Amino acid sequence: MRAIMHMARISRLAILALVLLTACSNPAASAGSTNQGVVAEPLPTETPRPATQTSAPTATHTPTPTSTPAPHPLSIDYLRQREYPGSEIVIEETLANGANYQRHIASYRSDGLKIFALLTVPFGERPDSGWPVVVFNHGYIPPDQYRTTERYVAYVDGFARNGYIVFRSDYRGHDNSEGVARSAYGAPDYTIDVLNAVAAIKGFEDADPDRIGMWGHSMGGFIALRSMVAVEDIRAGVIWAGVVASYPDLFQRWTRGGATPGPTRTPRPGSLRTTLMDIYGTPEENPRFWDPLSANSYLDEISGPVQLHHGTADPSVPAEFSRILYEQIEAVDGVAELYEYPGDDHNLSNYFTLAMQRSLDFFDRYVKNAEG
Repeated sequence: MRAIMHMARISRLAILALVLLTACSNPAASAGSTNQGVVAEPLPTETPRPATQTSAPTATHTPTPTSTPAPHPLSIDYLRQREYPGSEIVIEETLANGANYQRHIASYRSDGLKIFALLTVPFGERPDSGWPVVVFNHGYIPPDQYRTTERYVAYVDGFARNGYIVFRSDYRGHDNSEGVARSAYGAPDYTIDVLNAVAAIKGFEDADPDRIGMWGHSMGGFIALRSMVAVEDIRAGVIWAGVVASYPDLFQRWTRGGATPGPTRTPRPGSLRTTLMDIYGTPEENPRFWDPLSANSYLDEISGPVQLHHGTADPSVPAEFSRILYEQIEAVDGVAELYEYPGDDHNLSNYFTLAMQRSLDFFDRYVKNAEG
């Protein structure tokens, strides 16, 4: 069963022209919140570090006829073959309580790094199986400006006050988290940190390991979609203004200058796109390389239903991204909902309350009250 609801439905014809994200407007979500400065991360212009390019051919490598090339680090298969062992969640600092929940700065481990996170836990008697969880993926904020207790305050509060544990990772290199912050699109690091967050929260004594949902905004939506096709632990995902296009579309049709359709852009020397195409050819020439990079190629194996929200006037991430993903999930008989908000921005500032209520209803249906 699919619930298909939206504010301003645009034709469901295939949309081929996509565009680039650059910056976003400040949210005005709810009184007393501090969500401002949420930015859509641009595609990287530098080649990923050699350590992440394990599948790139070298002058001395000659595979035998029976060898199987290792998955490229940007591929979904690379995420699937990794292990996410989980770790203890350590309470590092207790913050002032929310309306009806505790707030903490916590930490967990990912790739041997100490990663910090915001953790909320509801007041009241713990359910027998534990509290349902929302793993919360924030959008791009310059890592040197990011602070655990700032931004997305109203968003976190919306889930936390309604009976969910919220676990919001400070990806590596953000605030006090160890490691180097690199592009979400040019390295698998942030998705790995989030998948290790999922593994960690499954072992947290107050959490129900079988009732985990994931929320993502902008870049965080990119991470959420990849997470949901990489592991089976996420019952449902909600994505606001998500960067959810395929890699070929991101690289070939995503141009700077606003969310309006534009021509295929000329690659910049030294960019990630140029480097990959120099090695592997174009998406048309070598789909066997390019298709596995995109979560969109694995939607028939996604872990649960997806709800999409997008403002039609988003200046950073085009609404076409969400429309196309919705059509792609429908095409494989998946469960999806799409809501569009006329004239709204990257942070759904004008329709925040409505979008949050829809998100809560979705998580209640597929996570909190899920059976089996």
